[in-house]
Amino acid sequence: MILTVTLNVAVDKSYVIETPLHVGEVMRVKTCSNTAGGKGLNVSKVINLCGEEILATGFTGGFNGAYVEKMLEDKGVKSHFVHVNGETRSCINILASDGTSTEFLEPGVLVEEEKVEEFLCEFQKLLDTCDVVTMSGSAPKGVGADIYARMIRMGRDKGVKMLLDTSGSYLTEGCKALPYLIKPNQDEIGQLLGHEVSDEKEMIEGAQKLCDQGIGYVILSLGAKGALAVCKEGVFRAIPPKIDAVNTVGCGDSMVGAMAVAIHRGMDVREMMRYACAVSAANALNLETGYFRKEDMETIYPQVVVEQIHMER
Repeated sequence: MILTVTLNVAVDKSYVIETPLHVGEVMRVKTCSNTAGGKGLNVSKVINLCGEEILATGFTGGFNGAYVEKMLEDKGVKSHFVHVNGETRSCINILASDGTSTEFLEPGVLVEEEKVEEFLCEFQKLLDTCDVVTMSGSAPKGVGADIYARMIRMGRDKGVKMLLDTSGSYLTEGCKALPYLIKPNQDEIGQLLGHEVSDEKEMIEGAQKLCDQGIGYVILSLGAKGALAVCKEGVFRAIPPKIDAVNTVGCGDSMVGAMAVAIHRGMDVREMMRYACAVSAANALNLETGYFRKEDMETIYPQVVVEQIHMER
């Protein structure tokens, strides 16, 4: 089984408007939708669509928290959340006619220290049920920056592969515990190395240093240009075909979910990158985040080009 961690769960609200967004004006919404949100829940939904057994955990609270759990249940995603005082946040994504996406992200409720410890106790038990764990996104107030590092150490002690996709101090502290896989962007590579990274070559060199420190895979997302994987086997680039993207929100989460599935299934790095790139591209063809059509993925999959990049070290 694959376990996903979403500490900062949300009700994601998508508003589609027929005009560009104008600040200070009344905007009429053409269509709207509510989904179970937070990066880790996008990952959860993708893993479920890939056909693997999934359990989602994290914090939920109040009516919104119950609503999130019900939406996951309706999608066939099992969950085991720690319930906190307060209301699970809402996040709004406004999709305008000019193709822009404007997001409003609430910070989340304050989680008390005893609830953090309760969660870690439950997490320790859940580790016995899985072989891969994904940890995604930010954490609510009250949760220390070392939360992911603590979880990674717990997972490594049990031989579980720990995948981390976060930013800021959560990423910096988490990497000290040497996760199996991380997915930083250019700025985050620089943050981890302590100096600015200006181009792709420096990104790869920085990723190689992180691998040398003991991180198994460093995945560098390049948007429409695909992704790079840096690992002990070398450097690999996955290039998707050109598509008419509808909504790119959640593509990175889809990639993480597909990588978790690939690792769970024992794929090598080339097949992992091809599969993850195809799922991520298929996600971009839909308005809903954390969703793809199997037929889209199967059409894109053979068109993804994976090549090894040879660099001098």
